[in-house]
Amino acid sequence: MEDTMDERTVLGELVRMSAWLGKPENDFVILGEGNTSARVDEDFFYVKESGKYLSQSDESIFVKVKLKEALAILDAGELSDDEIKDALFAVCADPDNKKRPSIETTFHAFLLSLPDVNFVGHTHPVAVNSLMCSANAEKILASRVFPDEIVYCGIEPIVLPYFDPGLGLARTIRERCKSYIAKHNLPPKVIVIRNHGLIALGKTAHEVEAVTAMFCKTCRVLLGATQFGGVRYMSKENVDRIYTRPDEHYRKQQFH
Repeated sequence: MEDTMDERTVLGELVRMSAWLGKPENDFVILGEGNTSARVDEDFFYVKESGKYLSQSDESIFVKVKLKEALAILDAGELSDDEIKDALFAVCADPDNKKRPSIETTFHAFLLSLPDVNFVGHTHPVAVNSLMCSANAEKILASRVFPDEIVYCGIEPIVLPYFDPGLGLARTIRERCKSYIAKHNLPPKVIVIRNHGLIALGKTAHEVEAVTAMFCKTCRVLLGATQFGGVRYMSKENVDRIYTRPDEHYRKQQFH
């Protein structure tokens, strides 16, 4: 986290980002769907309380969590639902806290431990789930379709099968992210989960918003292209060129 961003600023940015992701007109979530998080420093992060509406975000719906202790849950072996609940309460910074952290707190902890990831937004956009609930999601996401998808969402997304929310999903995210980093030498911007939704990673809250919006646009473009006879993908050479162009790197810095 940048030295200039203190804890109050981090929490304020998290509240603002979460409220924006929850706006009904964005069609990213409804009701209590989705969760968000932000890293305070090497020791703590904030995550949304379970069941709260992103659209009604304020400071009261976020729980401060101990980062290293939350990461340790990933290596705790198999836990029952009640044991997971108890473990999540045990890693809260305030021992008297009564707010239940999101069941997906452990994957937030892992993602926030990655280089240049300070904010995470997990949503269930209709555009994304229209694709991720289809029979051909992996095939359709096999390559990129337009330059700004690459600029904002990275050279490729991580595409996961469905997992029960909780430790199984978090452990799979950890495994796949490590493979992605070994291949590309940086963390992903987009993780999508079959029959579930989207996870956007960002250095800033604004980047999470940009990644979420652009990937939803990507899914709508893919739907339209499929309806008009099939998707015409960019070549690998063109994808690599966009990904490495200096002017595109400059543009990318503008939404940080």
